[in-house]
Amino acid sequence: MSDPLRLSPFTLGTFPPEEADVFTYDRDAQDIGIVHFGIGAFHRAHQAWYTDRAMECGDRNWAITGVSLRSGDVAHQMNPQEGLYTVTERAGEGSRTRIIGAVRDVLVAPHEPDAVIAALAAPATQIVSLTITEKGYCRAKDGGLDDRLATEDSVFHFLAKGLRRRHDAELPGLTLLSCDNLADNGRQLARLMGDYLAIHDAGLLGWFETACACPSTMVDRIVPATTQEDRRAVADELDGLHDAAAVFTEPFSQWVIEDRFAGPRPNWEAVGAELVDDVRPYEIAKLRMLNGAHSALAYLGLRRGHTFVHQAVADLALRPVIERLMRQEAASSFATAAGQDLNAYADALLSRFANPALNHRLLQIAMDGSQKLPQRWLETLAVHQKAGRSCPAILTAIGAWLVHVRGDNGPVDDPIAAALASAWADNGSDGIVAAVFGREGIIASDWEPSNDNINAVTAAL
Repeated sequence: MSDPLRLSPFTLGTFPPEEADVFTYDRDAQDIGIVHFGIGAFHRAHQAWYTDRAMECGDRNWAITGVSLRSGDVAHQMNPQEGLYTVTERAGEGSRTRIIGAVRDVLVAPHEPDAVIAALAAPATQIVSLTITEKGYCRAKDGGLDDRLATEDSVFHFLAKGLRRRHDAELPGLTLLSCDNLADNGRQLARLMGDYLAIHDAGLLGWFETACACPSTMVDRIVPATTQEDRRAVADELDGLHDAAAVFTEPFSQWVIEDRFAGPRPNWEAVGAELVDDVRPYEIAKLRMLNGAHSALAYLGLRRGHTFVHQAVADLALRPVIERLMRQEAASSFATAAGQDLNAYADALLSRFANPALNHRLLQIAMDGSQKLPQRWLETLAVHQKAGRSCPAILTAIGAWLVHVRGDNGPVDDPIAAALASAWADNGSDGIVAAVFGREGIIASDWEPSNDNINAVTAAL
């Protein structure tokens, strides 16, 4: 059997699909203005989707070079298609597909390090964006850089080399735009980059601090993993063309960006992004309400035999726990911005979770939990503990997470899985909470589990 005909500029011109929206700008005329690290499904359904539509509205020279720090899978999907791919929005029985032209190519950093550095140092490059997940930031327990993790395959190595080349060529600095679920992600990135330069290229540190900028952002869109069935469905819409890089998502999307750039930027606000002075209230709402509820659904839902988010949120035994976590525990843990309606936000989240068209897998959300819990649950617990309040919903979810990392739901996909397994072996159910949490725990935080907390989690086990 011959290989399927792939989506590409050539096939798109030969077999224009009737059911998909297609960009109309001249791709070949656009300079690369953005280098993006971590070109997974989320970036393709979010930042690249915004950038594509901004260029469709007349903005120019914001094409994207993607960089994969480890795996070459995305490059193998996208490069034969010259960067073209589809984003399909699903809701209920309907769907809408758009062919995205913003991404030009994908570099695999371990195989093409010089090309990555050259892309960062190119005069047309203005922005470096990142979706590398929490573990890609090489953080120590105190939030600073763990230089043992910041090896030559880390994002900091490539950024330092690219910035040094720009400095020496007397080019302007760059905007480094974190699009990950780190609290205060821009300032965290600035601190970590500064830590790296102080160790590896101290002479560049002053220039970085004055010539570059690291705005904070809040990103929100549910992007489940693409299945082979999904790819077959989009091929039907593309008149038989196969899209190996297809992504599927919900109609909802949100991007809140601190308006603090080192130089030019795309007109993202023309296509729905929000440029604000302070991202923090939006970021906290998303981390503690949406992401916190997502993680709870993942671990509680897996324990009850569910596969997808929409199944777990429809479970009458879980729904009250999730509602309490969002409306009472998370929503009351921070100060809101003017006009920010958290009850309406919770309503919208529950509606989005219930969308059966997404098939968002709980196992996908459950990955790397040790890196996500501090922002999603532990900060909320610390705030309420200081005020003398308890959070029974989050404590119940912590019990489900501990069971998950014990291996009850199958193989554990977590960067500290071995340490968590050892903690279980050494402490058992009676001691696992104290071993993992608190200022001296494996996952250090300001939340110190009280005896009542420990009893509640142990009961949930």
